[in-house]
Amino acid sequence: MSKVIEHSLLTDFDVSLFRAGKHFRIYNKLGSHITEVEGQSGVYFGVWAPNARNVSVIGSFNGWNPQAHPLAPRHDGSGIWEGFIPGAKKGDLYKYRIVSYEGRRLEKTDPYGRFFEIPPNTATVIWDNAYEWKDDVWMERRRKNAGLQQPFSVYEVHLGSWMKKSGGFESLTYRELAEKLPAYVREMGFTHVEFLPVMEHPYFPSWGYQITGYFAPSSRFGTPQDYMHLVDALHQAGVGVILDWVPSHFPTDAHGLADFDGTHLYDHADPRKGFHPDWKSAIFNYGRYEVRSFLISNALYWMDAYHTDGLRVDAVASMLYLDYSRKEGEWLPNHLGGKENLEAIGFLKEFNETVYSEYPDTMTIAEESTAWPGVSKPTFDGGLGFGQKWMMGWMHDTLKYFLTDPLFRSHNHNAITFSIVYAFSEHFMLPLSHDEVVHGKGPLIDRMPGDHWQRLANLRLLFGYMWMHPGSKLLFMGGEFGQTTEWSIEKGIQWSLLDKPGHRGVQLWVQQLNKFYTAHPALYRKQFSHEGFEWIDLQDYKNSVLVFLRKGDKTDEQLIVALNFTPVPREGYHVGAPAGGVWTEVLNSDAAEWGGSGKYENGKAKAEKAPRHGRDYSLALTLPPLGCVVLLQKPAPRKTSAKAVPAAEKAAEPASPKPKTAKKKAG
Repeated sequence: MSKVIEHSLLTDFDVSLFRAGKHFRIYNKLGSHITEVEGQSGVYFGVWAPNARNVSVIGSFNGWNPQAHPLAPRHDGSGIWEGFIPGAKKGDLYKYRIVSYEGRRLEKTDPYGRFFEIPPNTATVIWDNAYEWKDDVWMERRRKNAGLQQPFSVYEVHLGSWMKKSGGFESLTYRELAEKLPAYVREMGFTHVEFLPVMEHPYFPSWGYQITGYFAPSSRFGTPQDYMHLVDALHQAGVGVILDWVPSHFPTDAHGLADFDGTHLYDHADPRKGFHPDWKSAIFNYGRYEVRSFLISNALYWMDAYHTDGLRVDAVASMLYLDYSRKEGEWLPNHLGGKENLEAIGFLKEFNETVYSEYPDTMTIAEESTAWPGVSKPTFDGGLGFGQKWMMGWMHDTLKYFLTDPLFRSHNHNAITFSIVYAFSEHFMLPLSHDEVVHGKGPLIDRMPGDHWQRLANLRLLFGYMWMHPGSKLLFMGGEFGQTTEWSIEKGIQWSLLDKPGHRGVQLWVQQLNKFYTAHPALYRKQFSHEGFEWIDLQDYKNSVLVFLRKGDKTDEQLIVALNFTPVPREGYHVGAPAGGVWTEVLNSDAAEWGGSGKYENGKAKAEKAPRHGRDYSLALTLPPLGCVVLLQKPAPRKTSAKAVPAAEKAAEPASPKPKTAKKKAG
């Protein structure tokens, strides 16, 4: 094979942007790129290793010989080494062989590598992103519906364990997932999937949170184009794709980013800032400009190359606080003497500003577990700039409440009402995530007390409460049908439970909740605003009953939600109503089709002129045991003189709010 030809994809402007932390498409310049130079096809390589004595490319095309293809350093002080190797081609394996300043010999994978060998092998694969997308309809719809006033019901998925084959021990490939997952998610009514990190990671049981290949989908399940096909299939099914993104830390595996050029290039040298005690991993140095270019470029890369619709940022709290999970003397204060990581704060703000500037129709979501103010406020208003934030307090309080025996729930009423006190301080997403069904916590259904029937009823009630509560929704796979064992990446989830009527009923109930949520603007138009919620009664702790109102825009319908958290049915239960007239029951978690008793239904209830709960009208309802009921009243049609309304417009008037049952045609 020919020797290295001096060649660069980088302009002086590229280099200056990279060094300033402002090059947000640096993946187009660094890494390996198939190209042609002087009439010869081959591959350009560029790598940032400022403290290396020398750098060469070793690979399957040169017998892994470190003397065969040395790279040349740029003479601009950037620390970038580069060169063009004729004859190298797509599919070839390679690494960078780096000799550190003190003479240590390191073999590193490409930080910008787009494809890797299947673990435990670690070489980078020369690859391209050629793919013909077929999701134009989705991308246009995404553009038109951009913003927060839309439903977000997210199905959280670990790709390697959603469904197994070969006796339950082998994961599906990206293309096999494309044949099954989009149809299932669409049928269930979820608006989005959120994948636990798909980026390449050496240790499968890390679930993807220990990343070594930030720019590559894991090769365990196929090629980058196979993963594109999966995203494309989801988009064509009308389902958005959110990726779990981990800019908080990275593993110290010898082939990865740690000790990259013989120094702490991507992290801090001082372990009080650069080493994470919980995850035994390295913490990015957010104050180093080239690292900021790397990370923000990575975020944009997944949206650019893979049409990603949103990023959920993992472990934001660990980034914000210098003393996170550290004892006295184990952390260094900032230059002002505080515990805030000012460099990370600046990075997160710039990340969000850049994402929304480049892709305004996408969404960023923070997993942030503290009371840090303004996580989902715009940066111009003093916030961090995220679109949404996980509502961790709601999750912990709610699960603790449901774990309580209904006999004693009256003494814990505050746990189920407190979330509304701060519900509109952020744009909250309500998560029942993978973290709640691992590490000995057991499945969700194990938090539900009582006999088997009551446990399933409690689970349906939990989901009813969650979907009717203000905020967007996230549910981890298996929860939708009441998985009975803790999540295991080796075993996958228990699809066999769907043969049991009770679990099938829970699944149908979640499906119905999703469809109801997306069909009723009262549940999503104002889901992040106090204008979309109003208590009717939050004080009936003796009966463990909650009643509230959900509202959309002025022209939208109103919904009365009543929740009975005890196994005692309550008939003739009076609740205040915002208006007189007929209210129609549109959801009942105790209906027989979901596995309930089917004995306690309301049908149509008329609000009488009888004051209750500070309102002029009231309804007498039947509340099923451990049940959620929802009643609907659409606004009356506007009165317009017949002369002013053309016949064509009359035909387009809103249909009756009366629910209709579809009937199959004979034959």
